Amino acid sequence: MNEIENIQNLIYTIRGRQVMIDSDVAMLYNTETRSVNQTVKRNINRFPERYCFQLTKNEFENLRSQSVILNKTLNNGGVVRKYLPYVFTEQGIAMLSGLLKSDVAIQVSIKIMDAFVEMRKIIANSLNINNRISALEYKMIECDNKFDEVFNELQRNQENKLTQKIFFEGQIYDSYSLIIDIIKRAKMKIVIIDNYINDSILKMLSKKNKNVEVIIFTSQKSNLIKLDISTFNKQYPTLKVAKTDKFHDRFMVIDNKQLYHIGASLKDLGKRCFAINKMEDISFINRLNNNIVI
Repeated sequence: MNEIENIQNLIYTIRGRQVMIDSDVAMLYNTETRSVNQTVKRNINRFPERYCFQLTKNEFENLRSQSVILNKTLNNGGVVRKYLPYVFTEQGIAMLSGLLKSDVAIQVSIKIMDAFVEMRKIIANSLNINNRISALEYKMIECDNKFDEVFNELQRNQENKLTQKIFFEGQIYDSYSLIIDIIKRAKMKIVIIDNYINDSILKMLSKKNKNVEVIIFTSQKSNLIKLDISTFNKQYPTLKVAKTDKFHDRFMVIDNKQLYHIGASLKDLGKRCFAINKMEDISFINRLNNNIVI
């Protein structure tokens, strides 16, 4: 490490300014701290606050807690300060060197000035890097927001993708997967109308989102028994079943917003060819609601 770098390690940032502590200045000038401060006091008019100022107790304690070099200097030297130190800005160092008037002071001052110049470059580079990092972070936030928009749009497209779908005999897994996907879309409520329901529907409904209410309208011939319903509700509440003879076809309503017409009973998916259609006219949902009462 060269002399300039050694001096840079003695430069601190206090009150938004780059400064050197009086004891470090005295050490570099090969004189006593008292001599440096006496020079300042004898020429106080030459040292306005932007050139030299005394640290507060909190500033000094914070400086000691942050600076390993300062603590090492004080501890090794056995320094017990009776007063809070003064610190010098770059202009203060230049003024001080002119007052000390020695060859050592002149040579050291040149090196100190060079160190301050290098420190400004380092700070400027750091600010530039920080600005670039901030710009990158901003772009990442923008990208995240755009990704969310794209993802949400894809989700909406996926939800709207199903307008009609036909399944042929043997496509049991595919048809069950689609029904489960529709069930998972519900955030509040699912209404199922199917005269021939059985306990196989419970396996599909176990995939629903938490706290989504399910109401099933089925015929008196349904094989879904009260024990099945009670057992299901203990783990996946809430399921209600009502008996009605008003319907022939099968329907599923999601959150009172999406209506699906299902060509086969949910217990027979994939056993024979059938179709699922999403009905775009949601006025049918209200007409269905007028015909079902729990």
